[in-house]
Amino acid sequence: MASKCFTLHLNLRPHLSLHSSLPQNPRFSAAKTTKIKTPHSQIHHSFPKRCATLTPMASSPGKSSGGTKFDEFEPDPTLTNDDLKPTTPSQRNFHWWEMASLWVGLVVGVPSYYMAGSLVDLGMAWWQGVATVVAANMILLVPLVLTGHPGTKYGISFPVLARSSFGIRGAHVPTLLRALVGCGWYGIESWIGGEAIFLLLPHSIKQSSFSQILPWLGTSPLEFACFIAFWLAQLAIVWKGMDGIRDLEKYSAPILIILTSMLLIWAYVKAAGLGHMLSLSSRLSSSEFWSLFFPSLTANISFWATIALNIPDFTRFAKTQRDQIIGQAGLPFFMGAFTFVGLAVTSSTQVIFGQVISNPIQLLGQIGGFTTMILAILGISLATITTNIAANVVAPANALVNLSPSKFTFRRGALLTALLGIAFQPWRLLKSSESFVYTWLVGYSALLGPIGGIILADYYLIQRTNLSLEDLYSLSPGGAYYYSRGVNLAAMVALVIGILPVIPGLLQKVGIVSSVSDAFVVIYNNAWFFSFFSAGLVYWILASLRRKQNKHLLFDPLLPTSS
Repeated sequence: MASKCFTLHLNLRPHLSLHSSLPQNPRFSAAKTTKIKTPHSQIHHSFPKRCATLTPMASSPGKSSGGTKFDEFEPDPTLTNDDLKPTTPSQRNFHWWEMASLWVGLVVGVPSYYMAGSLVDLGMAWWQGVATVVAANMILLVPLVLTGHPGTKYGISFPVLARSSFGIRGAHVPTLLRALVGCGWYGIESWIGGEAIFLLLPHSIKQSSFSQILPWLGTSPLEFACFIAFWLAQLAIVWKGMDGIRDLEKYSAPILIILTSMLLIWAYVKAAGLGHMLSLSSRLSSSEFWSLFFPSLTANISFWATIALNIPDFTRFAKTQRDQIIGQAGLPFFMGAFTFVGLAVTSSTQVIFGQVISNPIQLLGQIGGFTTMILAILGISLATITTNIAANVVAPANALVNLSPSKFTFRRGALLTALLGIAFQPWRLLKSSESFVYTWLVGYSALLGPIGGIILADYYLIQRTNLSLEDLYSLSPGGAYYYSRGVNLAAMVALVIGILPVIPGLLQKVGIVSSVSDAFVVIYNNAWFFSFFSAGLVYWILASLRRKQNKHLLFDPLLPTSS
C-alpha cells in the first residue's frame, strides 16, 4: 500500500520528484540515507495514514497546497494554540463589505485628518494633497492584496506566515518589530482619544487644580485620567476578540460616514460653499513640489505600512480571495474622500473663524453646543477606537502569542499591548517635536518596508505560493522552514541591508548628526521604497543561490544514478 501511495504521489506531483530541489536546510547523513525531504512533502518510510492526503487539491481553509489538513498532523505545542491555528471554514465569515467596513473604520480618524491638512500647510494645492494621498494608497494596495493572499489561502496569521521566510524562530524578529510600532501607535491614538474627552469637558472642570501639569508625570492628572478612561473603553471591545472587532468595524462604518458627511455639510453651509478651498493654489515651485512630494508619498505609504504587513491577521477570516481583494480595493477611494473632507473643512475655518483650525478636536470644541459636543465625543471616540484596535492591537497581540503560545492568548497579548502603550508615554512623544508624525512615519517605514519585501519575495518568487502547513508548525530540523536552528540567515542579512542605508538620514532628521550626504537624504525620504525593494531583491538572490547549491545534493549517494 505504501509503495502505491509513493508512486501515485510522484506521478501527480512531478515537481516533487527526485529531481526537485531539496529543502532549504537539507540534512543528510549515513544514518539517514533512506529519507529525502522536499519543502512541501515528506518522502520516507513514515507516510500519512491516508493515501488521499498525498494528492494535490485546490487550496481551501486549513489546507496547504499539498492537501495536508491541519488536523492530520500533530503541531509542535510550542508553536501553536487556538489563536495561531489556521482558521476553520466556520470562522471564515468576512464578506467583501465587511473588509471594506474595516478600512472605513481605519481611514476615518484624527491622524488621517491631520495628514490631509499637513500637506496643504506645507504648500501644496488642495488637489495636489488629495492626489498625493490617493497615489500613495494605490501603491500600497498592491502589497496589501499580495500579502493578504496567503492569509485567505491557508487561514494563517502574519506571525505564522513570517515563519516561512524568516524561519520558525527567526519569525519573532519581524513580528516583534511590527508589535513595537503597534504599541507606540496604540499609545498615541489612545492619547488622541483622551485629548478629545478632555477638550470637550466643561470649562469649569478644565480650569480646576487637576488640570495643572505635574512635572514628574509630564501631563496633568485630569488629562491622564481622560487618557486612561479612553484606554479602558478600548479594552472592553478588545476583550471580545476578533468577533468583537469585526462587529465594531461593521456597525461603526455607516455611523462614521454619516458623521463625516454632517461635518462637511456644516462647513459648506457656514463658509457659503467650497470656493475658498478650491481657490487655494500651490505655494511651491516645481522643484520644491517634487522635493516635498516624495517624502510625503513615503509618509502616506508608511501610514498604512503597518497593516500592509499584518493584513493576513484579517484576510484569514475572509470567505474567498475575491472578498479580500474587493474589500481592500476601496482603500484609495476612502483615503481620497476623507482627505478631501479634511481639506475642505480645514480651509473653511479660515472663512468661518478667521483662522485656520487644522485640529478636528479643537474645531469641534469651537463649534460648541450640547448636541454638537455629544456628537463630537461619539464621532472622535468611535473613529479613534476603530482605527486603534484594528491597526494597533491585533498585530502586537498575535506577535506575543507567537512568542509564547503556552503563556499568551489573544486577550493577554492585547492587554500587554495596551500596557506598553502607556509605557511609551505618548504625551511626551507628541510634545517632543513638531515634526514627530513625519519623523515617526518615515522612520519606522525603514523597519517595516524590508520585512514586507522579504515576505513577498519568499512567498511568490521562492515558495511560488505553495506552503507546507505541517512545516509551519514543526520544530523538526528537517522541516522546510527550520533553516539554521530555526533562523533563515538570508532573511536576516536582507533585513539588515534594507535598514542600514536609511539610518544616517534618520539620525540627521532627529538632530543626532548635523548633516549627511545628499544620497542618504534621498534614501531617507524614500525609506519605504528603498528598504522594501532592496531587502526583497537581496533575499531573492540569496535564497536562489541557496536553492542552486542544494541541487548538488539532489541524489542520495546510495541510490543509483540515471545513465
